[in-house]
Amino acid sequence: MKKINFLPIIALLAVFITACSGDDNNNGPIDDDNGDDGNSVEKSGILTEDEHWTADKVYLLEGKVVVDEGVTLTIDPGTIIKGKPGQESQASALVVDQGGKLMAEGTANDPIIFTAEADNIQPGELSGSNLDQNDIGLWGGVIVLGKAPISFSGDSQTGQIEGIPPSETFGKYGGTDPEDNSGSLKYISIRHGGITIGQDNEINGLTLGGVGSGTTIENIEVVANQDDGIEWFGGTVNVTNALVWAQGDDGFDTDEGWSGTLDNGVVIMGSESGTGLEMDGPAGTTKHPNPAQQHTLKNITLVGAGTSSKYADLRDGLLVNLENVFAYGFGESATVKINGEDSRDELANDNIIFSNWEIVLPEGAAIADIIVGKKPDPNDPDKEIDMEITAEKFTDNAKGVETGTVGANTSVFDWTYASGMGVEF
Repeated sequence: MKKINFLPIIALLAVFITACSGDDNNNGPIDDDNGDDGNSVEKSGILTEDEHWTADKVYLLEGKVVVDEGVTLTIDPGTIIKGKPGQESQASALVVDQGGKLMAEGTANDPIIFTAEADNIQPGELSGSNLDQNDIGLWGGVIVLGKAPISFSGDSQTGQIEGIPPSETFGKYGGTDPEDNSGSLKYISIRHGGITIGQDNEINGLTLGGVGSGTTIENIEVVANQDDGIEWFGGTVNVTNALVWAQGDDGFDTDEGWSGTLDNGVVIMGSESGTGLEMDGPAGTTKHPNPAQQHTLKNITLVGAGTSSKYADLRDGLLVNLENVFAYGFGESATVKINGEDSRDELANDNIIFSNWEIVLPEGAAIADIIVGKKPDPNDPDKEIDMEITAEKFTDNAKGVETGTVGANTSVFDWTYASGMGVEF
């Protein structure tokens, strides 16, 4: 297990190159060779037949490219997929609809790379030369939608995923099949996404909506996403070996009663990042005990950017196990926030569980300073006030250290773009 002290992130000196995009609609698939070398293939609309994307081509996503129900998209190791910029409803993304499958199995030597059209990376390369971790929101992202249970507002079995307007024929997620299978995602790097589609509405690097445990997701990297790195909306899928670097909002974000496990994860905060871990409770009715709505994050390393202010924000009465977490490089006022009275109650009832936390404390800080309780001010909903919590549930299971002995096995991320850029974690 590789453990080193926080070092400044080394970035490439880059010149940002902007690329233009048309506003084609999504009425059906387009398959046009785009470029004099014949190596560029444009994709748009709904894929109604099985497709196989190969590493000798660069695939350009024009708007939403949707893997339809009953369709399998297979992507070979080393394949590069680029998203065009289009704003709001024209934002580009790869969407795996309910009943569709994505078989995208890269390798450590030949990862599958999703990036922006502006990226000058070419087939056979692991990175381009003109973008870095500061180039965010240049396209959408990857969205996988399944039929596993969710806890949705109003106790509906299904919902419409954020980032896709309700007017679209795709975007539904959730159901009654916890073992639903949306395919296999291995050794995938997703870069420069999270384009804004509306007020306070961006696309995550990887969105998992109601994804079932029959789906395989491992060795995933998200870099420079404008919104969250990876966000789970319910479902039962397990994820192994996930790294997020320089996200604009949260690293790992959980919602709507996700009941899977993230094992071995790293969040490397950038200067504009929000929270390392943001976790919300079930949006529908909660009955206790209900282990089917409790998720686990274990073997996690959180790397601050010096001024980062939140290790974790635990909200809306979530149910979670947080095991073997190592954090360093955060600001002196950084906190683990128990957010709201419902989360306070879950902490007291041992439905929020901390185990083996180690933190390299900022100068002058103590473990007791890390855990805080906040609730809305009844006299001003835009403000928060302090709230008494059972802080010992955290302080008895966390300690200050100089070097971590828990956290992620970071050696498994040697294949990533972040590692190649010299980021220390």
